[in-house]
Amino acid sequence: MRAGGSVRLLIQKEKQVRRRVSTPCVLLFLTCFGSAANLECPHKCVCKGTTVECNRQNLTSIPQPILPNTTTLILTGNVITRLTKESFPAHLDVLAELYLPDNRIEQVDPGVFVNMPRLRFLDLSNNKILNFSPDAFPENNMLQVLNLSRSLYNFSYADVFCNLLKHAVPKLSNLILANNDLVVLPDDMFTSLSHLTTLDLKNNSLVSITNVTFQNQTLISLDLRNNALKELSNGTLKEFNQIPGLQLYLLGNPWVCDCNIEDMVMWLQSSDIVVDKQNLTCTQPKNLRSNQLLHLKHSELQCIDSGNMEVTLETSYVFLGMVLALIGLIFLLVLYLNRKGIKKWMYNIRDACRDHMEGYHYRYEINSDPRLANLSLNSDV
Repeated sequence: MRAGGSVRLLIQKEKQVRRRVSTPCVLLFLTCFGSAANLECPHKCVCKGTTVECNRQNLTSIPQPILPNTTTLILTGNVITRLTKESFPAHLDVLAELYLPDNRIEQVDPGVFVNMPRLRFLDLSNNKILNFSPDAFPENNMLQVLNLSRSLYNFSYADVFCNLLKHAVPKLSNLILANNDLVVLPDDMFTSLSHLTTLDLKNNSLVSITNVTFQNQTLISLDLRNNALKELSNGTLKEFNQIPGLQLYLLGNPWVCDCNIEDMVMWLQSSDIVVDKQNLTCTQPKNLRSNQLLHLKHSELQCIDSGNMEVTLETSYVFLGMVLALIGLIFLLVLYLNRKGIKKWMYNIRDACRDHMEGYHYRYEINSDPRLANLSLNSDV
């Protein structure tokens, strides 16, 4: 009996201890749950689960506070001009997708995305970015998709993106730089993107890609449609051949079908890298316009530089002849309008010459005849 009573006492004491321990835990849970439940959706936003949408509300800054459990934040079509570190002051540890297209963003300051360690998708398309700090992202960030389509202020600010890509987003796999009027790409712009699989450069004004090195062997899709490419150099073709599984898009470029494109035509005929090669056509010269590159023959690819030089020289000669004829007409017109003055001027010259010659003749006669010389001396006395 004593043993049974002691066991019951021990059980009662253990229950009391458990109640004392569990009570603070329950209170802590209720406090946390209650505070989370009291958080409201940001002003002018709509919250659906873990997605927060604040579209076209004329917002000039990021609404606060953003719910800490937000995984997708969409802020399309507002008037936000600058992103600062204060734009996202709270930790958003589970935020994976951030959409900021169709705003007026001009500047992205250092530390903007520091509180988003799991950010994987960032859309900054349709903005006018002048400055994008490479320190906007935290070290070892997880960003994989970056949409910068139609987001550069103008093509002269290409170095802004170049510095960003070289130093800030090492794990990027999908990069969209379409519709930025890019003319040339800075040297080694993509060499630091060792995980890059998709690169979209369509609808720019690229005249050459010879200074760009695609050293990453992971590249699968490269879109160069609707640019200003006239040919691809042998070095560029060799570089494309060294990327296994690459799919290249080249439609909509003004290809010049002369002797300089011969190696590229042979490469197209022997390689399956270019997805849309069946639709590539010549823009120049006129006799080959709209001809498919794949069907060009060696005899058709003539060097047109010398011909262009001859045409240029002929044009120059014609222009020079027209200028000289115009000068002649102007000279004749001046002579006609001033014919009386010119006639009088010519008469004056004639009279002056006549007087000069008569004086010269008179002196000659005096010097040749001694009598005339003595007579001249006596008259002087």
